[in-house]
Amino acid sequence: MTFSRTARFAPAAIAIALILTVVEGRSDVQSQVDRVVSNPPVLNGAGRAMAPVLLGRSPVTPQSTEAAFDLNVAYTYARIWNPATDRYDRVNLRSYQGTQVNPQAPFVSPTIEVTPGDTIRLTLNNRLPPDPSCTHAHDANTPHCFNGTNLHTHGLWTNPGGNGDNVLISVNPGVSFQYEYNIPPDHPAGTFWYHTHRHGSTALQVSSGMAGALIVRGNRLPTSRGGGDLDTLFRPTAVQPFTERIVVMQQINYACRDASGAIQVDAANNYRCDPGDIGSVENYDQLAFGQWPGSGHYTSINGHVLPTFTGARAGLLERWRMIHAGVADTINLEFRAMTQTAGVSGLRASENARFIGDNCGGPALPQRLVAADGLTMGAINTTGQTVFQPGYRWDVLMLFPQPGTYCVIDAAAPAPGVGRTAPSQQLLGFVTVAPGENVPQNTAQFVLDALAEAAYQNMPDAVRRGVIADLNAGLKLTSFVPHEDIAPNEVTGTQSLTFNIVTTGTSDSFQVDGRSYDPARLDRVLTLGAVDEWTLKSAIFAHPFHIHVNPFQIIRILDPTGKDVSAPDAADSFGTTGAPDSQFRGMRGVWKDTLWIKNAAAGTTADELKAGMYTAIVRTRYRRYIGDFVLHCHILTHEDQGMMQNVRIALPGAGGARQQ
Repeated sequence: MTFSRTARFAPAAIAIALILTVVEGRSDVQSQVDRVVSNPPVLNGAGRAMAPVLLGRSPVTPQSTEAAFDLNVAYTYARIWNPATDRYDRVNLRSYQGTQVNPQAPFVSPTIEVTPGDTIRLTLNNRLPPDPSCTHAHDANTPHCFNGTNLHTHGLWTNPGGNGDNVLISVNPGVSFQYEYNIPPDHPAGTFWYHTHRHGSTALQVSSGMAGALIVRGNRLPTSRGGGDLDTLFRPTAVQPFTERIVVMQQINYACRDASGAIQVDAANNYRCDPGDIGSVENYDQLAFGQWPGSGHYTSINGHVLPTFTGARAGLLERWRMIHAGVADTINLEFRAMTQTAGVSGLRASENARFIGDNCGGPALPQRLVAADGLTMGAINTTGQTVFQPGYRWDVLMLFPQPGTYCVIDAAAPAPGVGRTAPSQQLLGFVTVAPGENVPQNTAQFVLDALAEAAYQNMPDAVRRGVIADLNAGLKLTSFVPHEDIAPNEVTGTQSLTFNIVTTGTSDSFQVDGRSYDPARLDRVLTLGAVDEWTLKSAIFAHPFHIHVNPFQIIRILDPTGKDVSAPDAADSFGTTGAPDSQFRGMRGVWKDTLWIKNAAAGTTADELKAGMYTAIVRTRYRRYIGDFVLHCHILTHEDQGMMQNVRIALPGAGGARQQ
């Protein structure tokens, strides 16, 4: 089944041509200049200083602010580079627009920066054309209301109701709505993001590029009483500047259609847009199971396809704040030295594996993970490949040991991603590295020494020795972890959840705990101040679990044999290929808000599916905020079609029973 909007919303082709004429005809050399990637622009707002906020865990009392921002939701005519044809494809997509949007990359939203204690008022102006399906009766889980919208601050610990992080409202065409985010003074600093979250159109709008980074910056130094912000350790020193890169990865799955409405494809069955065509995202057939790998499109970085990161120098540590802002498909990120230079002219998606094999043969560089979903980890986890599931964020310390060019790669996964078959490798971009410091072969010791020197320079006397001792004892970041571990004796209750897809006739039913989403049904009532242990499973395929408001701590992840694969030294030998799946290694004790719940079944029978089921055990505290919000699968097409639940946090004794 397909769910489409007609072309009546788009202006005439003549008008489109006039708008885009000024950017047509650029050479490939100019396109390379255009595709030098930088951090997304920061959304500026009119602000005023507020009274300092007393922070119990730090002697620093930062000056908080109150700021107002505007975001316009509108159709945007622009272009996206197509490596297969060596030219730009014209597109007309819904996007966030404002004065800070880069006209060369309008399909990544501006970065919002806040500090703990800030009050942010963000007015969302829906300037899309009218859409009757937003107000008429409909099946809630049939994609609809493609021009209605709202806003979700993914991962923020903030009020879910009223004008707060409320995703249970629809800001319809022609309507403006002001969100008010009161960032608590004890909010963790970290990497978060924002995106549209209107049930029925979330996947379609996010696939159009309606997503951006949201960075909470902190200057709270650790004390003997409590942890500080990791930002304070990474303050620039005379030796290490700790350059910061914000990396928003998106999967914008536009298509051009023929006169009958069918998606145009080339000889390789990849999506095709001819000169004069206008690509769009107006139909859920573009977003269906397996469509992204088959589209031939490339994952974009900060709005650019196959961009080049510049400004890196050998021997200098960089903090990469990376966000998977795509709809469905796994990204397995690697950095490898480019062993020989080759152009990417006419590089089709199907040729990526050959290109990478021929030109990117260096060993995978170590990626040192310091934060998961914006929350500082207890210890740095070093890996050659970082697995990003939809909604994930990883903060990574990168060290490029030698000058030269490095390939940024989405590697082929050893285990299935969203589909049953792992996708092939994809090239994401390049990093050019200038000469700098000499790096010894033992990069681990080099990084340890650099971090210890940063701690010596940046930490106060009272905690300096402790921070350095932690770094020397396994790269621990104990002084910067924002949440205390949840001990077994804290747990006051339990919750369980199972994702499932049930095929009935010609359609699929996307379910949580055996039921599809009902906007009028309250699925869970949780109690403010309680601490629950959750058991998470998937009955078929794999699904990223995401819950709003309060993050959770991973206690263990069990493979189908019952082995805990989340320990620092764990290996998972289970799966359709028999190869280890390392994405869970080192996850025990980590705090997150989104987690991949895996089923590695080799077949489709009930016994085979049960035999492939993983079990994730997590714990969470319900703190400060009451109100209604949602949990859901962060494969956004699954969410739009029913894989979501309504959740309420209520005062003790005031929540009522769970409705049946």
